[in-house]
Amino acid sequence: MTAYYEAAKDSDIQEGTMKAADVKGLHVLLSRIGGEVYAVSGTCTHEETDLGLGFMLEGHVSCPLHLSQFDLKTGAVLNPPATEPLKSFNVKIEGDTVFIEVS
Repeated sequence: MTAYYEAAKDSDIQEGTMKAADVKGLHVLLSRIGGEVYAVSGTCTHEETDLGLGFMLEGHVSCPLHLSQFDLKTGAVLNPPATEPLKSFNVKIEGDTVFIEVS
């Protein structure tokens, strides 16, 4: 069964920034790009490094360990050594609260 769970306060995610959060046992990375909030898994698929420690540039996150890059909207791999995409999550905002859909 899928349900939406609180991930962060909307006001904590400014344009062009990202925020790591733990939701229902999952480590996720929230970002705001073009006014929209996106959520992807927050752990690099190559070496299981916390992507929240990486850096964001032009809608992409670079892993701090081996510099793999991922699209923050879709989770797609943009640069090796990672080959597996990040999982993306549906997002909804109610009031000042960001929720992600977890199954």
